[in-house]
Amino acid sequence: MNEYSAMKNTSVLALIKLIFLSLLLSIALIIFLESESRYVLLSMIITIISLLFVFLRIKATLPFNQLIFLHEPKTIPVLITLTTLCITVYFHNTPFVLLMMCTVLLYATVCLGLTIQLGFIGIVNFAAAAFFGIGGYSSVILSHYPIPSLIIILLSGLISMLFSSLLIFPVLKTRGHYAALITIATGILFKNFLEVNDSLGGSQGLQTPSIHLLGFDFNNALSLGEIDVSFYVPYILLCLSVFITTYLITQRIEKSWFGLTLDIVRTDETAASTFGIAITKWKVTAFLFGNFIIGIAGSVYASVTGFIAPNNFTFSDSLIMISIIILGGIGNMRSIIPAALIMIIVPEKLQFIQEYRFLLYALLIIGVLLFRPNGLFPRPIRNFNQ
Repeated sequence: MNEYSAMKNTSVLALIKLIFLSLLLSIALIIFLESESRYVLLSMIITIISLLFVFLRIKATLPFNQLIFLHEPKTIPVLITLTTLCITVYFHNTPFVLLMMCTVLLYATVCLGLTIQLGFIGIVNFAAAAFFGIGGYSSVILSHYPIPSLIIILLSGLISMLFSSLLIFPVLKTRGHYAALITIATGILFKNFLEVNDSLGGSQGLQTPSIHLLGFDFNNALSLGEIDVSFYVPYILLCLSVFITTYLITQRIEKSWFGLTLDIVRTDETAASTFGIAITKWKVTAFLFGNFIIGIAGSVYASVTGFIAPNNFTFSDSLIMISIIILGGIGNMRSIIPAALIMIIVPEKLQFIQEYRFLLYALLIIGVLLFRPNGLFPRPIRNFNQ
């Protein structure tokens, strides 16, 4: 009985810490998103960078390490959910902020697929934006048929996975930089194909339909009494659901024998094959499943934006997705959302420095590669006894 009471008290204390932390994060993000003063924005960015630098240098002595509950499997999804809901409630009628949050969640979902490919088994994929676009265009084509929206989202992921199977042979036959060049060429060819294909809208793009769920049209305006609510609110809830579901599945994969096998293949293919592990089968599985997740995110992204064009799926977008993985830490799922916030929202808020923000982009990535080559929060070495 005493042990049960102690466990209950520990759970309640962890929940209180979690709610308090989510409120702090929500307040910080709201201040950053709400601020229009360049001096406030720059001072906040400098402060965050300074605190991060101090944390990384003397993290053993910081109180943050006392938050052991952050290592619990369901803590990060709950923290992200609470923070997202707080921001959604505050910006309930601010479409631009809600659209940015949708983009962050969907890009983070793409990065979960890339984590399976690059972080777990070691396959470099610079064509993420192409498979992202395949999912988006597939949802537009499938919307002409009487298929429920949720089924369209899943089918779009399957179509993206099907197209990615065309790359299996060249990717498996090459390694390192050569494999990366193949995926880069695929992304460029996909964009050129869309631009010359008039049936898919050509360079002008296509208008995308809204999502219908249980008879509810996501593009309809909402109101709660006298409070007007942006139509992006249902979309941000959908994006959050997609991300959390994908996160839990990816986390389950990492903890299972599936993830253990992927780690073994990435660490030493020779040793893995010696123990009877089929290298090709596991690489194909990880590559296809990662692109399935990317395709699902692309399908939702098409409905959120309401319009897609070849310029939405360029090589630059693939670089942003890869940069999120590198910045956060390759293979570390917990760092994807913070890295996505840095790579997507910060440049939008730094519009006042015009093109110089891309210089800051480059300096940030170079600094991470030089001083934190494994990312800001690298994935810890796996204990194969667990």
